[in-house]
Amino acid sequence: MTDREPPGTLAPHIPADLYRQAQTTGRPIVIVTHAPQTGRPARAYLIPIVITGACALGLIGTVAAVLALLEYAAHTAAAIAGAAGPIGIGGLTLKLARPNGK
Repeated sequence: MTDREPPGTLAPHIPADLYRQAQTTGRPIVIVTHAPQTGRPARAYLIPIVITGACALGLIGTVAAVLALLEYAAHTAAAIAGAAGPIGIGGLTLKLARPNGK
C-alpha cells in the first residue's frame, strides 16, 4: 500500500480510507467533479443595463422639466408684457406686445 492521497477533492461523505481500500482491491473508483461555469452570469449584464436605463429615464425627466419651466416662463413673460404696456427708459419707448384689438 502506498502513502499517497487521492487525487482531487473528494466529497465529504467518501472517506479516504475507503478510497485506499478500493485502490488495493482493484474496484473501480468514480470521482465526480463539477465543470466550472463558462461565460459570465446574467447578473453581470443585467446590472449595467438597469443602471443605464435609470440614468436615461432620469435624463429624459430632467429635459422634460426644463422644457416645461421654459414654456411656463415664456407664457408668464408674454402675460406680463401684455399687461404692462409700453416701457420707457431715458426717452426710448419700447412696446413689448401689440394689442389684440387693432
